[in-house]
Amino acid sequence: MTADLTGTFQTLDDGRPAVCFSRTYDHPVERVWHFVTDPGELAKWFPSRAEIELRPGGTITFSGDPNMPESTGRVIAVDAPRHLSFEWGGDELHFDLEELDDKRTRFTLTNVLGAENTAARNGAGWEVCLAALDAKARGEHVEGPHARAGAPWKEFYDGYVAAGVPSGAPVPGLD
Repeated sequence: MTADLTGTFQTLDDGRPAVCFSRTYDHPVERVWHFVTDPGELAKWFPSRAEIELRPGGTITFSGDPNMPESTGRVIAVDAPRHLSFEWGGDELHFDLEELDDKRTRFTLTNVLGAENTAARNGAGWEVCLAALDAKARGEHVEGPHARAGAPWKEFYDGYVAAGVPSGAPVPGLD
């Protein structure tokens, strides 16, 4: 079985590498904003528990990822309920929400990479996490991205490598 890759590798206008994902959810923008900013909602799909001081310059605390130590980052920008960006482990994460109508929202996640060789690894990780968010958005019970031991991370990783996405970075929990 070949993984259905939904991310794209990009070079941003400023020359930085990034992986980008887009989804459309059958929820109003305020509900999707809640998925992105509420610690209880994030725990169901984000790789780490995240407590966010929701203001530019605010602190974000990451914990609970079995493959990463507790850490902190800085909120870069907030424009509720349309945009949130913050620093995380040398990367930047940008969440952009676009209201399509009163019941649907386009969700875009851009992971601006601190190192190009993390693209395949991070892309595969986001595939697993966003599958959990997709299930949550459909109203399914979700335990979080680390709950499924059989999650197809390696299949996604191999797919990104085969597609020529930069790779080679260590994989926390495996290397």
